[in-house]
Amino acid sequence: MRRWLPLAAVCLGAFMLLIDVTILTVALPDMAAGMDTGFAGLQWVMDVYALALAALLLGAGSLADRIGRRAVYLGGLVLFAASSLACGLASGPGMLIAFRAVQGTGAAAMFATTMALIGSAYQGRERGIAFGVWGAVNGAAAAAGPIIGGLLTEHFGWRWIFFINLPVCALAVYVTLKAVAESRAPQSRGLDLPGTACFTTGAGAVTYALIRAGESGWTAPATLALSGLGAAAFAAFVAVELRSDRPMLDLSLFRDRTFAGVMVAALLLSGAAFSYLMYVSLWLQSVEGLSPVGAGLVLVPLSAAAFLVSAAAGRVLHGVPPRWPIGGGLLLAGAGALLQSRLLDTAGGWPALIPGLVLTGAGAGAAVPAMAATVLGSVAPDRTGMAGGALNTARQLGMALGIAVLGVLFHAGLADGLAGSGQPEGTAAALASGEAGRLLDTVPGARTWIAEAFATGLREAFTASGLIGLSGAVVVVLLVRARPAAAAAAGGGADPADGAGDGVPGSQRDGERTVR
Repeated sequence: MRRWLPLAAVCLGAFMLLIDVTILTVALPDMAAGMDTGFAGLQWVMDVYALALAALLLGAGSLADRIGRRAVYLGGLVLFAASSLACGLASGPGMLIAFRAVQGTGAAAMFATTMALIGSAYQGRERGIAFGVWGAVNGAAAAAGPIIGGLLTEHFGWRWIFFINLPVCALAVYVTLKAVAESRAPQSRGLDLPGTACFTTGAGAVTYALIRAGESGWTAPATLALSGLGAAAFAAFVAVELRSDRPMLDLSLFRDRTFAGVMVAALLLSGAAFSYLMYVSLWLQSVEGLSPVGAGLVLVPLSAAAFLVSAAAGRVLHGVPPRWPIGGGLLLAGAGALLQSRLLDTAGGWPALIPGLVLTGAGAGAAVPAMAATVLGSVAPDRTGMAGGALNTARQLGMALGIAVLGVLFHAGLADGLAGSGQPEGTAAALASGEAGRLLDTVPGARTWIAEAFATGLREAFTASGLIGLSGAVVVVLLVRARPAAAAAAGGGADPADGAGDGVPGSQRDGERTVR
């Protein structure tokens, strides 16, 4: 049993950091009321965590290779715990958003090292078992997030969503110190601070521009300025990476069509499958009258389908060209979103969403494992760590950008749905901020126009998600090859089942230095 303590330590951290991506979804109405924040504030509470996680993931991996993976993992746990406490004690939305960003920084340090720590602790068959358990824990985190968030919010208050992290972090620190050995990459080339700064600035500016567009319009000076800053920062990132002798992301990897296709697919899958959930949660609690637990249960079919299909995909789809599970998964995710748009009306209620949620979850479950295996098999062994980090970065960045883009469309749809209802300006913003319950209690006949407004807003978000998924499927079919170029050139491929495609940097399999 002691042999599996390193896996337990890593899985505790992975479960906690991933569950915090979705756990707040069902707490947003209570949070909006308790913090007196508007729609943009709610978007930032969700977005800034994924944004920090995406922006710092590659840099954290480089730092871990240089100073020690266990040290960075422990530092991430401590930072995550401290920022969780600060989030729970936050007195206003600005403070909450700031500490959510710090929490995302700690999560990046943890997430960047989990696969590497497993790879250094286990070899051969044990490594395959360990990564299987790690993958199952990742899936369970997605499924459990809305339920745990609902239970904590309903019975203890939304602040306990953050406080619950403290004992889990303490246990993870204890087990890590007791059972996990330190490891480093002897050929580590150091940190790419300019690249990290440019990427973080670009991602943050573009996300902020999208959120401001929902408030002020696409042509507002602030929106245009932020968009320009984001474009300039990303251009600077490309220039820095091309000239750096130690880039955090080697842009030459994108010359391989398969690698580029999977990166685009990962970015679009998050937008197609998960980014609309915060808006669905607002509708479920504000209009449908469900409790936080009830709203969490409605969302479980998506997570459960993803978990079950992901668990079966490795065996059922083994040997199938990767463009089919990835492209097919994006197609299913897009179709599920479009189905929800088609079935949703003002009278059908939440059951109308279930078929589409199941379809979307099945698509995500088919695509995600195939993405990991394919992107790792498309690069040389000494680039698998960078490739795995890039994949996770694309997924989290897709989540952050998806929330912002769909937020613009959802807000516009609310306003369109209110047209002709005679409601004053600002009603759409009030609905988006979780105030539908107050209006239902105080305004006679409000249920009719509130239901219509939410249905219109959600249809806009679902339709956009569907089109994102279908576009991703087309990209995959056009770019992803039947056999990754790097694998073909080497006369073989990276098969996750035998440890070659486990996302562990090549230095860990060949010549890595482990410190006990």
